[in-house]
Amino acid sequence: MDSFDFPRLVYLSILGSVLVLWFVVQGRESLGKLLQHAAAWGLIFLGAIAVVGLWQDIRQTVRPTQSVISDSRIELPRAPDGHYYVTAEVNGTPTRFVVDTGASQIVLSRDDARAAGIDTGGLIYTGRAQTANGTVRTAPVRLDSLAIGPFEDRGVRAVVNEGAMDGSLLGMDYLRRFSSVEITGERLVLTR
Repeated sequence: MDSFDFPRLVYLSILGSVLVLWFVVQGRESLGKLLQHAAAWGLIFLGAIAVVGLWQDIRQTVRPTQSVISDSRIELPRAPDGHYYVTAEVNGTPTRFVVDTGASQIVLSRDDARAAGIDTGGLIYTGRAQTANGTVRTAPVRLDSLAIGPFEDRGVRAVVNEGAMDGSLLGMDYLRRFSSVEITGERLVLTR
């Protein structure tokens, strides 16, 4: 615990002790009733702590993660981490992508490629890509299909990253298929 949190903890402990002492002194005659009230307030306090601790998860559940507005437009809300995510079907398999305007290609993690039916053991990693973690090897693949909402493309070029990745990236090679890619407010809007 750093020096900023320790004085606050001491203050809250003293305040809590004073309140408990006051309730005990005031409720000597009806101690059973006092314990019932204390238990009720304790449960309310624990519930409030749980809501605060789980707020990000609650927001992510309530907040839509992807919405297809029409036959020509997709709107993606900004996630709490600041990125835009889209779920696309790769060869019929739902795959979560980070929309990455800094990536030039569609980059699949080995796990996502395997789930989409690509034999990752038989790939030849001849390509190279520069990432924040250094140079990684990549293997070129051609996806039978890549679909996001009403948009489906066939024979799409992509690469499989040999290195460890948390997820897959949807880069500029795919985003160029849209007539407009714009960020407005907290949304990324893709229009065809």
